Amino acid sequence: MSFGYLIRRIITSIPTVLFVAFVVFIIIHLVPGDVVDMMLGTQNYLTQEQIQELYKQYGLDKPLIVQFGVWLKNLVTLDFGTSLRSGKKVAALIVDRFPVTLELSILSMFFATIIGIPLGIIAAIKKNSFTDGLVRVIGLVGLSSPSFWVGAILIVVFAGLFKGFNIFGYVHMQEDFLKNLQVMFLPSLTLGLMLSAQIMRMTRSSMLDVLQQEYIKTAKAKGVSYSKLIGKHALKNALIPIVTLSGIQLGYLLAGTIVIENMFALPGLGRLLLQAVNERDYPVIQFVVMFIALIIVALNIVVDFIYTLIDPRVELK
Repeated sequence: MSFGYLIRRIITSIPTVLFVAFVVFIIIHLVPGDVVDMMLGTQNYLTQEQIQELYKQYGLDKPLIVQFGVWLKNLVTLDFGTSLRSGKKVAALIVDRFPVTLELSILSMFFATIIGIPLGIIAAIKKNSFTDGLVRVIGLVGLSSPSFWVGAILIVVFAGLFKGFNIFGYVHMQEDFLKNLQVMFLPSLTLGLMLSAQIMRMTRSSMLDVLQQEYIKTAKAKGVSYSKLIGKHALKNALIPIVTLSGIQLGYLLAGTIVIENMFALPGLGRLLLQAVNERDYPVIQFVVMFIALIIVALNIVVDFIYTLIDPRVELK
């Protein structure tokens, strides 16, 4: 990957990230109620003057476009703001919560790949057989099942079969590595099962396309062993669309773990974002969305780089 290509990708990504931040800013301000309403609740003993003073204190008395401009100005100076509810620095909240979401995403992708890729290969090799049909049905069920339903089923099953299994009660990896993995197992398996269905379908489709290529038929005619034919020649050339999908899915995981993190009481970015939306904590919402958008942009660039490692014929210009 050339340095010029990297710079161009970064520059062209800036308007996208800012547009996403602006849209989220507008949408969250259109939601009925604001942070002052959330703080006062139904028992309001403040005068109108005191309420207006609160709006001024939080900078909510200015027009929306001015508020957004102030936020952008602070962003340029690396001032990511302070939570309106907790009073903590938003950057500190991200640093504290992001490792949980990152661990959950990596473990979920691990389960998704070790389940999805082998099943996709088997389905492609056994095309139009009973095995192929069974794998495709499993994939369809995986695509159709909502994550909260899969998670609830796994909680019931593991709670019933394994009495001492730690399902809830997050423990940091530094405190107890094994207990951390045990607590993270079910949520990551839940997400992994969902994503494995997509990876399986993409692997099957990509493998079927590659297996029809002339060089595969030539390798067969030369007597190349079947395992080497599949593992070295076919799978390697089928990986590009799989890597693309995996990169997109990893970005989705970082942005879309809200349901699972709340279901399993994990203190990650998803749970932080949901709490911020409920409390109308605008600085937290804005920076979490910006942070996730930046990660997704970075993942897309990394995926482009991986292309060149998988297939040297791919040039990034």
